[in-house]
Amino acid sequence: MTIPSLTTGRTSRSVLYLVPVPLSPYAAGTLSDEVKRRACSLKYYFVENLRTARRFLKAMDASIDIEDIAFSEINRHQAADMALLKSWLQAGHEIGVMSEAGCPAIADPGNVLVAAAHDAGARVVPLVGPNSMLLALMASGLNGQGFRFTGYLPVKEPERGNAIKEMETLSARNNETQIFMQTP
Repeated sequence: MTIPSLTTGRTSRSVLYLVPVPLSPYAAGTLSDEVKRRACSLKYYFVENLRTARRFLKAMDASIDIEDIAFSEINRHQAADMALLKSWLQAGHEIGVMSEAGCPAIADPGNVLVAAAHDAGARVVPLVGPNSMLLALMASGLNGQGFRFTGYLPVKEPERGNAIKEMETLSARNNETQIFMQTP
């Protein structure tokens, strides 16, 4: 299937797949067979961590030839290679985006790739998988009808304390659950 480009009116056969990664390396069985099949069929990837992405793919299909897959890293140390993305999209490739854990583009740098794919007229397909924020909300017993994801908290004080106080005020005023991320 092709879709018209949002900026040029041309069509593109390229697809950007957002590949979920289980939150635990021992939970690969939680992904559907379709997600595994699609992830292992892709030959072009943007990944947050090359080593763990290769290991994840190999764990899903031991017969996969990792050397046949082109990888480009995108993380806090390395910006996305937008020229490479554009090249792969123009060639009509199916491309995967893989976060270190969870869903790409959620508390993750992958959103710039998604925006660029939309601009290029490529189809963007999020595959079903784990989302730590929603799983935590589901298990918390907190308000799931009204919630706000606020990303990462500031690392240093007093910014961190101020952010927590502001979230507490919003939570009380709007009767909403506040969700934020924190790295170990």
